[in-house]
Amino acid sequence: MRGKNRNPWLLLVLLLVGLVVGGIIGDIFKDSITWLAYSNSIGIDPVTLDLNVIKLTFGFTININLAIAIGIIAAIAVFERL
Repeated sequence: MRGKNRNPWLLLVLLLVGLVVGGIIGDIFKDSITWLAYSNSIGIDPVTLDLNVIKLTFGFTININLAIAIGIIAAIAVFERL
């Protein structure tokens, strides 16, 4: 049984690389391979808190496509093999 002392930062870096590479591949091939660019947005719409002295805006949106999901799966597979 290997991998009990694996670094969680390595997993985070690999996941970020999988996200970026998957996003780039999805953008490059979105016209030729249309199913690869099928996407869905997940997140919270921006909410603004105005305190008259400072204005704060909170919110985030993640646009996930099929290529990004494949990149994440590949990153996890690489992490498991290390």
